[in-house]
Amino acid sequence: MRSTDFVELSEDVSASPLWNADLAPTSVEQRTWTTWNIAALWIGMSVVITTYMLGGGFIAQGMTWWQAMLTILLGNCIVLIPMVLNAHAGTKYGISFPVLLRASFGTKGANIPAILRAIVACGWFGIQTWIGGTAIDALLTAVWSGWASIDAVIAGNPLHTWISFFLFWGIQVVIILKAPCGDSPPQEYPRFVP
Repeated sequence: MRSTDFVELSEDVSASPLWNADLAPTSVEQRTWTTWNIAALWIGMSVVITTYMLGGGFIAQGMTWWQAMLTILLGNCIVLIPMVLNAHAGTKYGISFPVLLRASFGTKGANIPAILRAIVACGWFGIQTWIGGTAIDALLTAVWSGWASIDAVIAGNPLHTWISFFLFWGIQVVIILKAPCGDSPPQEYPRFVP
């Protein structure tokens, strides 16, 4: 977008009961992302372990490597279209997704799609945590052969896999709680190692 395409709120609305610092529109100066930042985000969201697993699954089902890659690329491009449309208001007007939802659903109704989005995020967190847990399970099995001999089964999965899942979940929670804020300089980042 050209800099002339950006719109900035010119009046002070901080007295409104619908305003808070988290939902306030950003100024043009605060919108520092370029096309390259957005492209890097999209590529970063496309090149993940689940994509590799999907490609491996396609090949296992009989696709060639290039058919699997083409299918995944097509899927990511299809997903890119609603992502760009969804991001347009935020890019142009500096408003967040919950504020954008107010235009369609009203101030109370906007909670419904926001909660649905949160449920999807929780599900995705669970999928990623399960994959990470199975990776830790494989590592522990490689290091200690007795690890895989834990015979108990819970919900169709071995107990050692569940332990690995909760271990990986715990690691993620620690990182979330201690993660640096996006606007903190590196010297203020909390240290994970004493």
